[in-house]
Amino acid sequence: MNQLVIERSGSGFPLVLIHGYLAGAEIWREQIAYFQDRFEVLAPNLPGFGDSANLEAPNTITGFANQVLESLLNLGIKRFHLLGHSMGGMIVQAMTAIAPERVQNLICYGTGPVGALPDRFETIEASRLRLQNDGLESSVRRIAATWFLAGEKAGGYPTCVSLGMKASMQGALASLSAWETWDGRANLANIKSETLVVWGDNDRSYGWSQPEALWRGISGSALAVVPNCAHNVHMEKPDLFNTIIGDFLPTQP
Repeated sequence: MNQLVIERSGSGFPLVLIHGYLAGAEIWREQIAYFQDRFEVLAPNLPGFGDSANLEAPNTITGFANQVLESLLNLGIKRFHLLGHSMGGMIVQAMTAIAPERVQNLICYGTGPVGALPDRFETIEASRLRLQNDGLESSVRRIAATWFLAGEKAGGYPTCVSLGMKASMQGALASLSAWETWDGRANLANIKSETLVVWGDNDRSYGWSQPEALWRGISGSALAVVPNCAHNVHMEKPDLFNTIIGDFLPTQP
């Protein structure tokens, strides 16, 4: 298994940030800058995306999870706080199922327990067909616009487009297949890590039923609903997002 390219900054107890679809480690730029004084922040580029775009992406969420876990272990990172966004939120749930002893605090952000995404702005099959027919750039620009209330006018939109253009077509298509076959609902009751669920109230990728299922299914989990935000809360309201996450995470476990 090839080693993922992982951005690493700061010192202290490890905080691992897992990006979502058509993104990369750079999407966490403001979070890395904010948290590096408290934690050792590690932001992997998932296979097929960002600076790991040359690596073949698996077609299962479990495959992604195993690759992240192994790459962290290769760096000597055995236990950590874990935050996952969107597809990355599915991956962190799978990581917690595979290696629960390694995950201290868990944050499921803009995500849900099933990959079929019943409330998404378009079906997975529609995204697949448009990706194949229209190409990567057109799909990246169209999908990234749905992540912000302001669409293409959002300040974070150019960064998302730039990152999305680094993705391989193989990675983009394999990820869609991974969503279709993943269902983490059966494992929710087994999650013992202290957990926070974060959701923007205008998220067009994950409707309320998804974060609600996480919040109700993970015993003792906390919930933060951020108003007037879409899918990328951490870019739309970074100060508020960072404060919420920072309040939840202990510096020393």
